[in-house]
Amino acid sequence: MDLVLELFDTFLFDPIYATVFPASSAFSGLKGNATLSSIREAATGIPAAVWQYEPASEYLSFTPGKYAYMSELPRDDWRRQLLSLFIITWIFGLVIYYVCATLSYIFVFDKATFAHPKYLKHQVRQEIWQTNKSLPGMAVLTAPIFLAEVRGYSKMYDASSAGPGTWYDILQFPFFILFTDLFIYWIHRGLHHPLVYKQLHKPHHKWIMPTPYASHAFHPVDGFSQSVPYHVFPFLFPLQKFAYVFLFVFINIWTVMIHDGEYIADSPIINGAACHTMHHLYFNYNYGQFTTLWDRLGGSYRKPNDELFRKELKMCQAEWKKQSQEMEKIVKEVEGEDDRTYEPLEGETKKMQ
Repeated sequence: MDLVLELFDTFLFDPIYATVFPASSAFSGLKGNATLSSIREAATGIPAAVWQYEPASEYLSFTPGKYAYMSELPRDDWRRQLLSLFIITWIFGLVIYYVCATLSYIFVFDKATFAHPKYLKHQVRQEIWQTNKSLPGMAVLTAPIFLAEVRGYSKMYDASSAGPGTWYDILQFPFFILFTDLFIYWIHRGLHHPLVYKQLHKPHHKWIMPTPYASHAFHPVDGFSQSVPYHVFPFLFPLQKFAYVFLFVFINIWTVMIHDGEYIADSPIINGAACHTMHHLYFNYNYGQFTTLWDRLGGSYRKPNDELFRKELKMCQAEWKKQSQEMEKIVKEVEGEDDRTYEPLEGETKKMQ
């Protein structure tokens, strides 16, 4: 995360902190050929050695401009880093969410889902609203972990020579997936426990037939708790910095993909959109994130309905009726009364008119 922070500091935060928390006006009398370190020293009265620029990576760096030395909050101040990481996590999360969910909604999501009897009234608007409410809370909870990473408490490394070896540069990816898949399974399953489900996880299960915009529509504590294995991994095991950024983006994209309603992966191994649709429809199955392994071992795997992969049956009214009847039975066991407001079916709309 230090690489991302360096990028944002250089192109966004340095001028802002220099303006909001200026070090001094002393630098204004300096001549145009003054060095960056002399600007810093003249502006603060503190020797320039207090903060010296060190690239976050030997592969990619962003040379700081003069504003990096013109704030009383230098780049290595933990308070500044914490605030910056909160903003980055919040804004970066919003950007990934809106870009990926919108592209999926336009090009992948089957709009025939709108006619499903368990599709909610104004559902997309509700999904987006829930996400917008939750992302700042998730960012508040996540930023301290990123701060610990930036300040060197994790096992992340830059060059291959600093890691276990070039073999690990490749194996870290499947290792990360297997590790996080295991712990997300148990965290997700725990969120379905009656003591916590209604308080934390129910907001995400509001969407029986989710759209891509439901991907991040969680209670903030729910969303954060399911991300904990991602953050814990680099404190327990080595992880290359660029791999970490890639995996962070990949996880967010994957979260959108399993909510897109396009049932391509008819696989007994991959926990794709079809498996996750079973989870939203029937609640107590398919808790996994990437694979079906832990659901199979934990006795919670449910094979996706065959009609999901057959276009002539996928949107069949008879199948929808069967899905709805089973869902209604389960929701009474899990939640009691169903407090959702569904879109009226076409025939029901005509009767109301």
